[in-house]
Amino acid sequence: MNEVRWGILSTGKIARAFAEALRDTPGAVLAGVGSRTVASAQAFSAEFGGTPYGSYEELAAAPDIDAIYIGTPHTLHASNALLALGGGKAVLCEKPFTINRREAAQVVALARERKLFLMEAMWTRFLPAFEEAKRILDSGGIGVPRQVVADFGFFASVAPEHRLVNPELGGGALLDLGIYPLSAAAYLLGPVESVSAQAVMQPNGVDAQTAFTLKHTGGGLSICNASMRARTPVELVVSGDRGYLRLNSRFHRAPSITVDTEAGGSRTIDTPYLGNGYVHEIMEVQRCLGAGLLESPRMPLDETVALMGVLDDIRSQIGLRYPAD
Repeated sequence: MNEVRWGILSTGKIARAFAEALRDTPGAVLAGVGSRTVASAQAFSAEFGGTPYGSYEELAAAPDIDAIYIGTPHTLHASNALLALGGGKAVLCEKPFTINRREAAQVVALARERKLFLMEAMWTRFLPAFEEAKRILDSGGIGVPRQVVADFGFFASVAPEHRLVNPELGGGALLDLGIYPLSAAAYLLGPVESVSAQAVMQPNGVDAQTAFTLKHTGGGLSICNASMRARTPVELVVSGDRGYLRLNSRFHRAPSITVDTEAGGSRTIDTPYLGNGYVHEIMEVQRCLGAGLLESPRMPLDETVALMGVLDDIRSQIGLRYPAD
């Protein structure tokens, strides 16, 4: 496809970041934006372009939209994705893909039934830092990868109704932050075989911080932490039997990678990214659409569903439940 006409479902903070990224992406056009109110859609459209739609249903049904990006709160992802797929649109759905594995499987089943493209918007996976890290690992640059250590944390001082801590919106450190180290560890070390977790909970029942260890099918281990109570380095280190590789702070937007091996000492590789970082996932969606693919080989749907299952396991262990369950 020479040009992809995008629709954005939502007008919140992350939707604005996505609209900014569309401006920096070759072949991407913002064709429409859908909101629950006409006024919100019009204000967004006045700033970023595209036709304003006063409901998500109107956006999903619009004939001049090729792909829809979903940037609503976690609890709405499944219903919004089903709506967009029902309208015959390709879908890029923000992470975490859904609230639980059951919802994820339902969305994937409809996409496959309708033969429509679908991808989780795990944008970090497509950044140059992760591409370079994967290339180094696959080439044996640090020997056999055995361990990942990753953290993602900041101090969240927000009102109780804010989506970060609101159980009605899927709040908590695990789904909002923990998905990053989880997905990264699975990408770098392979599928997750088992998980063990502990958490500190807030009075309203969502997790303030969660730590979990993963055992991967290839024999590797990952140690991951997500916190809304502590400002952490946000680094990711992969260690092998001949060295280690660090995605420097902050790993979800790593400006460089440091490789340290027993044979070659230490070296740092610059890994600049385009725009605000979201450009790379947009380019992957457009590449897949141009090639006639129904999913990305770098963020396959079966992996998305499997990782939602891992999140379910963690939530079961720490006692984190949502109304959608």
